[in-house]
Amino acid sequence: MKRLMLLFFCFFHASYAYAHKPSDSYLTLSVEGNVVTGQWDIALRDLDFAIGLDAGGDGAITWGEVRARHADIAAYAMSRLKLSALDKACPARVTEHLIDDHTDGAYAVLRFTAECPAIRETLQARYSLFFDIDPQHKGLLQLRYQDVSSSAIFSPEKASQEFSLARPSKLTQFIDYCREGVWHIWIGFDHILFLLALLLPAVMTRQKKAWQAVSVFKPAFMDVLKIVTAFTVAHSITLTLATLGVISLPSRWVESTIAASVVAAALNNIFPLFAERRWVMAFVFGLIHGFGFATVLADLGLPQQALVLALVGFNLGVEAGQLAIVAVFLPLAFALRHTWFYRRIVVLGGSMVIAVLALIWLIERAFDMQL
Repeated sequence: MKRLMLLFFCFFHASYAYAHKPSDSYLTLSVEGNVVTGQWDIALRDLDFAIGLDAGGDGAITWGEVRARHADIAAYAMSRLKLSALDKACPARVTEHLIDDHTDGAYAVLRFTAECPAIRETLQARYSLFFDIDPQHKGLLQLRYQDVSSSAIFSPEKASQEFSLARPSKLTQFIDYCREGVWHIWIGFDHILFLLALLLPAVMTRQKKAWQAVSVFKPAFMDVLKIVTAFTVAHSITLTLATLGVISLPSRWVESTIAASVVAAALNNIFPLFAERRWVMAFVFGLIHGFGFATVLADLGLPQQALVLALVGFNLGVEAGQLAIVAVFLPLAFALRHTWFYRRIVVLGGSMVIAVLALIWLIERAFDMQL
C-alpha cells in the first residue's frame, strides 16, 4: 500500500510540473532590404523566473515593476538572439517596450531593428532564450519577406537555423504547418489528457457497476474509432470557423472550458454517465478544443496568401499527432486490460490524478490565479 501511495504521489507531482502551458515565446522577423524589424513576445512569468521582476515579492508583476527593468529585459533577451547574413552579424537594438495579453498570461513585447551589412538569399538566427534554465522552452518564429510568410520552431536541439528568403513552395508551407500541428498536440497536455481520459476505458466494458476487460480487440478498436472520429470532426469544425473569423470566443472562457472538459472526462471513468457513449462527450467538448487549436494557429501567424493551405496542414498535423498517441496507447492498454494494475491504478487512479490536475487548471484559468 505504501508503494502504491508513493507511486501515486510521484505521478501527481511529475504531472503537475507539466500542468501549465509550456514555455513559449513568439518572435516575428520582417526583412526589407538589409534591415530586419522584429517583435518578440516573452512571457512575464518566464522573465520573472530568469531575472526576477516581482520586486514586491507579492506574486503579482505590475507595469511599474516591468518598466523599471526595461533595460535588463532588453539586455537579457537580445543577448540570446543573434541574427546574421552572409556570416556577418546584424546588430540589433530594442526600439519599444510594450505589454500584451496572451491566452496564458501577460507578455513583455520587445520591438527591435537589426541592420545587416548585406542580405542576399538567406538569414541566419541563433536563439538561446531560457534554454539554460528550461530545456522545454520553444521559440516560435514567423519570418516575413515581401509577401511571403514562413514559420519555424527553435529548441535546444535546433537553436541555430538558416532561413531561405526565396519564395517557399506550397508543399513546403504545407509540411511546415503539418509539423506545427503535430508538435502542438504533443505539447498540449490538456488536449492529450482529455483524449486519454476518454480512451482509458476503451478496453473495458461496464458490467454490474464495475469495469470488466473486453474479450476481443474489435469492440475496443471500434470504441476508440468513434471517440477519435467525433473529437476530430468537432474540433475541425470550430478550428476552421475560428481561423476564418466566423466565430470568436473569449480566450479565458475557452481555456477554462477545456480544463472543465478534462475534469468531466476523467470523472466519467469513476462515476460513469456516458459509459458507452463517450464519443458524445468527445464531440461536444471537441468543439471547444477546436477554439484552443485556433488560438495557437493564430499565434503562429497565418499567411493570408495560403490561408487554406496552412489551416489544412495544421489540422492534419494535429490528427497525425493524435493518431500517434492512440497507436501507442491502444495495443498497450489491450495487453494490460485483464490486470489489476490497469483497472485500479491506470483507469481509476489515473483518472483521479487527471481530474485533480484539470481542476487546478480550471481554477487558475477561470479566476486568473496561480496555485
